[in-house]
Amino acid sequence: MSVICSADLRSFGALFCCCRFLLVALGDVCIHKHRRFLEPDPAAVVRLRIFTPTQEIPFAGHPVVGTMHVLAQLGMIATPEPVTRVVQECNIGCFPVDLLMRDGQVMRVVMTQPQPQFLERVEDTEDLYKVAAALGIPKHTIADTKWPVEVVSTGLPVLVVPVRTLTAVRSINPDPSAIVDLCGRFGANGITAFTTVTVEPFSNVHSRMFAPAIGIPEDPATGSASGALGAYLVQNGIVEVSPKIEIVIEQGYEVERPSRILVQIESDGQAIHSVKVGGQCVMVMEGTLSF
Repeated sequence: MSVICSADLRSFGALFCCCRFLLVALGDVCIHKHRRFLEPDPAAVVRLRIFTPTQEIPFAGHPVVGTMHVLAQLGMIATPEPVTRVVQECNIGCFPVDLLMRDGQVMRVVMTQPQPQFLERVEDTEDLYKVAAALGIPKHTIADTKWPVEVVSTGLPVLVVPVRTLTAVRSINPDPSAIVDLCGRFGANGITAFTTVTVEPFSNVHSRMFAPAIGIPEDPATGSASGALGAYLVQNGIVEVSPKIEIVIEQGYEVERPSRILVQIESDGQAIHSVKVGGQCVMVMEGTLSF
């Protein structure tokens, strides 16, 4: 399963396996292995537990999107057209997921994320130098944007770092140990660096996400970080604010797994009322396990 993929299907991959009592989702065996274990729960269609190679995390984006796509394609949930709304439960609560259906096929999956929290800004000059050093780029490429370096969460806190140019973002050479130290200090799970200069003309921002603290050196598509980044862009007026905002985030180009992530935000100009993240999925292969 290629989740939140681009046209050439090279985004986050996962293999989902179904047995009678437990639906197990096994993450990509090559890069950043999110593993999803589903248990039936009367409060929702499914309950998800999400694991990286090193630990369980309370929330993530593309595991939800991919899992719901597979459940629909396997006929395990009813999918009336044009939009099916179901509820998934994870370790931080229950949240709706919308499946856009056409002719019995899932065209897009969009998940609602928790309300954004803007937790802490990194303003000390020495700390900003440490952020730049952790990413292997000059500090001025961050400072020149005039936008804040800030911890934002829509379920999983990330340190959002604005970078002035696409060249600078693509040249990032992360220091995993330094990133782990920064994330520990500021209560984040990873760093998302972005620029408003993009590879594709239809994208709004280009991003890279590093989370070595939870076993993910670089992620090609990060739903939780994209929700936080979308909220950050609206909160800081970086994208045009309207009652319903759609933001396309491109990610994964540097690891040859390009992805397009759709972020939908509802805002009245004073406050953000909802954050949704989604995209398309494509079945790449399937099989069965016997034991």
